[in-house]
Order: sequence, then C-alpha cells, then structure tokens
Amino acid sequence: MNNNKVLRIIFTTVISLVICTAKSDTIPSALAGQLQWRAGFSLSPSYVPGTNDFIKGINSEHKTIHSNLSGSINFDFSFNPESRDGLLYPGLYQGAGIGVNTFFANTLLGTPVSLFLYQGAPIVHFSRNLWLGYEWEFGAAMGWKYDKESIPTYHAAVSTSVTAHIRAAFKMHYRLSENIVMSAGVTAIHFSNGNTSWPNKGVNSMGAILSLAYIFNPYHDNPHPSAELKEDADKGKWFYDITAYGAWRKRAVNVNDMPQMCPGHFGVAGLQFSPTRKLNRWVAVGPSLDIQFDESAGIEPYWVQWTTGEDIKFYRPPFGKQLSAGISAHAELTMPIFAVNAGLGYDFICPAGNQRFYQSLALKTFITRNLYLNVGYRLGNFKSPQNLMLGIGVRL
Repeated sequence: MNNNKVLRIIFTTVISLVICTAKSDTIPSALAGQLQWRAGFSLSPSYVPGTNDFIKGINSEHKTIHSNLSGSINFDFSFNPESRDGLLYPGLYQGAGIGVNTFFANTLLGTPVSLFLYQGAPIVHFSRNLWLGYEWEFGAAMGWKYDKESIPTYHAAVSTSVTAHIRAAFKMHYRLSENIVMSAGVTAIHFSNGNTSWPNKGVNSMGAILSLAYIFNPYHDNPHPSAELKEDADKGKWFYDITAYGAWRKRAVNVNDMPQMCPGHFGVAGLQFSPTRKLNRWVAVGPSLDIQFDESAGIEPYWVQWTTGEDIKFYRPPFGKQLSAGISAHAELTMPIFAVNAGLGYDFICPAGNQRFYQSLALKTFITRNLYLNVGYRLGNFKSPQNLMLGIGVRL
C-alpha cells in the first residue's frame, strides 16, 4: 500500500469522526428548542372495592361506598422531537394536573381535591393516529372528611385531611386531528396517608378513564434517531443510587395480647445504596442495601407495666434494637425527569414486632442529571403500611 493511499484512508477516517462528533454535538438538549404544549381533561367513573369495613358500611351512616367519579384538568409538554430526549422517547409527555374526587358520600369522606404530577408515553403504535400508552400520576389529595369522634368505634378509612394520590392507567389514543387527541382506557387509584396517622385503611378504586387533549403547537415532522444514538442510549451500564430519607409514622403494639395504639408520632430515617444495571434506555434493575432506623420499632418488650391507652409508656430500646437492614431487588422505569422504582426486600436484621418481607414504591424526580428528590412508600407483606420515604438522592 503506497503512502498516498494510506494518507487518503487516514484523512477519510478523521473527517468521518469530525462529522459524527459535530452531529452529536449539534443535537439539542431535552429542553432546548420549542417544546410541544397541550391541555386536556379526563373523566373517570370507577368502582370502589370493599377493602375495609368502613367502605363496606360499618360507618356512622351504615352506608356502603362502592363508586367513585373523578375529573381532572391537565397541562403538559413534550420534548422537541429534534432534541436528544425527543428522538429517543417519541411521544413522551409530562406535566401537572388538578382533579376532584367524589365517592357520593360527602359526610363520610368529603370531596377531596388532588394536585399531581404525571407522565405518559406510547407502548406500541398501530398506526400514526392510533397507539396504546401508559400514564401514571403521583401527588396529594386534600380535603378528606373524617369524624374524629367516630374513629374509635368505626375505624375510618382515612384519618387525615391530606393523603397520597397514586394512579396508573393504560389508554388507547386516537388522533382526531393535528390538534386533538382522544383516549380511553382502564385506570386504578390508591389513596393513603402513608401510616402518618391512624387508622390508615386507605381507599382504592378501579374503572374507566376518558380523556381529551388539545395540542397548541403540533409537530408535523417526526425525525428518527440515528442508529448510533439508539445504540449509545441502549448500551448497558452500571450506575449507583444513594438515597437518604426520613418520615414520621404511627405504631400499634400488642400488650398482654391486647392491641394498643401508641400516642404521638415516631421518627424514621433510612439509607439505601443501590447498584443498578441499565438494560436499555427504559429499564434498569439491581439490588439494594437498605438500612432503616425506626423510633417505634422493637418497643413492645420495653413496655412500662400498668400503663395503657393514651398514657401508655415504653422505655427507650437500645439503638441496635430499632435498626433494620435488608437486601432488596429493584426494577426501575427510567425516563427523562422521572424514574419510577419498585422493590421487593427481606430484612436480615429485623427489630422485634416488624415484618421481614417488605415492598417499596418510589418516584424519583431529577432536579439535575445526578441529583433527585425521592418520594416513596414502604409496606410489609403487601398489606401492612410501614412508612413514607421522603428524601434526596444522588446518582453516580
């Protein structure tokens, strides 16, 4: 091979690398360029399953609560389709909404108003105008009504005026025009105070959802990501999440085989270290080491004899008796801005009276590329509320 041919090969290779680098450098960031904005509303008639005695009719009005109707107004945006996230997550949208819920039992539950964040995306396209997608909501429902005087007798479904609002939906979307999209599907919603007060029976509903959205500035072109961009986004790699959180909770204990509700609230603090493997641009999985201190854990053996009711007292257990440590397996939906994380775990160090098998569900909201806010909820044995997980984390 002569020198001129070698020089031509080197020159061609260098130019190709420069062009590829220039192309990747010119891809705008997620919030660069014109975002697509839309507004809409949803209506959801639902069935309320009888998951607790209060819902079944053991309440001050002896009324069975079996239906729910909710409506919401939503405002969201999609990324510029020429941006990196717009190319990699076509059709993704996220925003905020306000909704009203009625259970047709205003004197028992009130008419709570929800403020929430949400995100949705297509799962599969059947045509340009028809696709199946998912959507989740996470927020707070305010304005619950409950009778403090009747709680000892009827064990109300809620005992705080504010609860968490968690909804998931699967919807078929149909584009009626360039500006209007209609959707219909199935949805489920859960209201709970996260064991910050007692009783905490919670309220659930499942049913249909109908939505209509108006797009203010529809995009007419839908660029496709390059093979190199998709390959880079789907490349498997490890990342490491460290999350610190805190909360407050209520605790019920058994004293002489009699259930007792401890007065006041107890503090909770936790730390998670999660090495996580990204499988592709959407899904990541991995283990987690979970350490949690619960001020209310392990107190039953330290009961002060002859104290009961509102005057029940306990000696403070040693620090190690209130510390738990567990290993959990996690799966995470990793999308721009938000990540939804679900975990199943087992405490190998467990305070007396606690359940070893636990579950968690958390929403991570990224305020920078590596820093996120964590809002989560931890259960025992899929049914026993433990505590909220309100904190901050870093992704390395």
